[in-house]
Amino acid sequence: MKLASWWRAAASLALVFAGTLPGVAARAQAAPEVLIWLVRDVPPYFSYTGGKAPRHPEDLANGEIDGFLRLLIKQMPQYRHEFLDAGFPRFEAMVRQGQALCSPLHVVTPDRLDWLYFTQVHPPLLTRQVHLVVRREDLPKFEAFGAVPALAEVLQRSDLVGLLPRDRSYGVKIDPLLKERGELAPKTVVAGRSMHLLAMLRAGRMDYTLEYPTTVDEYLRSAGAGPDLVKLPVAESRSANSATFACSRNPQGRKMIEAIDLGVRKLAQDPRREDWIRGWRGEQMDAQERVRLKRYMDERARGGAQIE
Repeated sequence: MKLASWWRAAASLALVFAGTLPGVAARAQAAPEVLIWLVRDVPPYFSYTGGKAPRHPEDLANGEIDGFLRLLIKQMPQYRHEFLDAGFPRFEAMVRQGQALCSPLHVVTPDRLDWLYFTQVHPPLLTRQVHLVVRREDLPKFEAFGAVPALAEVLQRSDLVGLLPRDRSYGVKIDPLLKERGELAPKTVVAGRSMHLLAMLRAGRMDYTLEYPTTVDEYLRSAGAGPDLVKLPVAESRSANSATFACSRNPQGRKMIEAIDLGVRKLAQDPRREDWIRGWRGEQMDAQERVRLKRYMDERARGGAQIE
């Protein structure tokens, strides 16, 4: 009897394991793939809440870039989203080494198309127009260029010293202008949390830099007293390209960029689209910007994938 009871117990355990193992395997197969996003503290476009890089999607702030990323991630539940706090050079090195990474911070340039896939996520916003930033006391030096200076003309003036952040792209019109100047172009420096070019401009280290207006406003709010800075919209920035997200140009990156593109189209098709746009851009959004966003999202909702 004891032997028979032992065999019955063993048979029961075998049945339990037979039913359990497929479930374990199924759960293992269903484990979400990891998608790693590049993040950087560049307020107000992408801000670190409490000064710390996000660890989870719910840690994301609600600026132009991080706010849209938060919305997009909700459309991509098939991935577990993680974040990499790194500079552009390190990100590029990791991608070129074959790692599958994505970035909400890269704009399209011909060189980057060699190692990144891109998809459009929303139209150019007014905050994306590049401005020439100067000290108010130096405005007379720039009066000859008018209210909307052409950067091409500013770059011809050897008596005006500019300084720009290294590895920064300003779009398809401005980047070639800087490249054409060669050694005569404004010098560049590695800018980070410990070196803010706007602080250097205030200190008189150069005559001008290029920056987005809301970044200047954010800096002036947090920096305290000092020389006032003036923002002059650059003529070449008025036809800024659409905002883009990017992923590594490899098979895994291709899969990820396709998921991102699909997520954008899902947002565009969302019947509550007005609500998420209002929550993202705020109640006081410029009327022209609202119309531009609506038209863009209408086209995205009807169209197919946009990947390059």
